[in-house]
Amino acid sequence: MTSIPISEDQNDDELFEHHSFVVDKGQAPLRIDKYLMNRIENATRNKIQSAAKDGSIYVNGTPVKSNYKVKPLDNIRVLLEHPPYEYLLTPEDIPLDIVYEDDALLVVNKPAGMVVHPGHGNYSGTLINALIYHFENLPNNSSDRPGLVHRIDKDTSGLLVIAKTEQAMTHLSKQFFDKTSEREYVAIVWGNIKEDEGTIEGHIGRHPKNRLQNTVFEGDEQDKGKPAITHFKVLERLGYVTLVSCKLETGRTHQIRVHMKHIGHTLFNDERYGGERILKGTTFTKYKQFVDNCFKILPRQALHAKTLGFIHPTTGETMQFDSPIPDDMQQCIAKWRHYATHMQ
Repeated sequence: MTSIPISEDQNDDELFEHHSFVVDKGQAPLRIDKYLMNRIENATRNKIQSAAKDGSIYVNGTPVKSNYKVKPLDNIRVLLEHPPYEYLLTPEDIPLDIVYEDDALLVVNKPAGMVVHPGHGNYSGTLINALIYHFENLPNNSSDRPGLVHRIDKDTSGLLVIAKTEQAMTHLSKQFFDKTSEREYVAIVWGNIKEDEGTIEGHIGRHPKNRLQNTVFEGDEQDKGKPAITHFKVLERLGYVTLVSCKLETGRTHQIRVHMKHIGHTLFNDERYGGERILKGTTFTKYKQFVDNCFKILPRQALHAKTLGFIHPTTGETMQFDSPIPDDMQQCIAKWRHYATHMQ
């Protein structure tokens, strides 16, 4: 997303691209305001209609009104006079849980609820706002995000490595790209997984109907997604839920959340993928109250980036880090463990 002049008759005033989409081949005619609501996080219909009224929504290079019906392969761009907020980075004095630090890199333990980098609806309080306050001259990654080698979702807790030098950024990014870094997550999922361990392989891409979700594409459609591999191992069976370890061979957006849902074991309390409803168990009111209490204790998807391993970009040493499962997940596990023992 860079600033791009749209036409020569604008007196060289620059407009900044905030969003761009190419409409899928199979898209049925749909009003553009409705179409964009499903694709832009935290965008209301009013906001989209105002942008269209201001002439800020372009289809194939021409401004359109909010009642324009999108067609397959339309090129849609939302262009505004100010840069996207995620590029207006403000240092913020937010404490960081630093697990390790040297001249080349640092490893942080991110709490659940903290967004990694500014984006739609989250322009402050992010990990990057904290990083640029505490550290000067962090190298930019390919998306102009200071220090960031990889990321985890807002409501996922756990470990991230941050590059402090250009050399470290290049070296570490290559390890993640080449899939030589090691990452293990711990998750609570709905249902009792039959196998003790297994591998999920399924191409992951944007959900065709809900752009805020990803999904698995199989067979003839797999070219709509990117290859993704997750290895899982059951750590503990807790009645109607299972505690699992997941090791990533690839790093797709929402990978564990999408893969576990794909095999019928949605993450516990994962609102975006439907895990905030009771998916397994009884119809008893007492059980419903128990699950509601678990949701209150753990008001997010049950996912923690527990271990992280990589080769140090300067010393060549193998670095391995482990973070404890956070308190909210521990309490939820303890409640299910107690419930499971009384189910017998």
